Amino acid sequence: MQNLFTYGSLMCSDIMFQVAGCRADCIPATLKDFKRSCIRGEEYPGIAAHPGAEVEGVLYLDLPPGAMVRLDSFEGEQYVRQEVQVLTQQSGFRLAMAYVIKPEYRELLTDETWSYEHFLAVGKFEFLKVYQGFRKI
Repeated sequence: MQNLFTYGSLMCSDIMFQVAGCRADCIPATLKDFKRSCIRGEEYPGIAAHPGAEVEGVLYLDLPPGAMVRLDSFEGEQYVRQEVQVLTQQSGFRLAMAYVIKPEYRELLTDETWSYEHFLAVGKFEFLKVYQGFRKI
């Protein structure tokens, strides 16, 4: 069982359920020394190490191995799953996995900070309309 810090489309419980194939308890969390940026031409973001920055997100608790396999497939080639430490109000620092943009794909990140509020208002509809990967997992 693993914890997963999410910071983009997977913050939406309905998308997370479609991808992971299960429901999991979740709590708000913050990842320090990373920056969340828009990815050129996409509705979803990426994160990369950036000292002094922080990313607000959702920490899903105790995901089963099968869910992690599905999540790896969903995230695809651009991301690597790596261990991070996140801060929660409920229990302080916790270890989790997070999908971080691979160095060879960092040029896809823009200088624009990705907005969850904008994703919910506009991007989620476009993401669900265009994204076909749910059928592959």
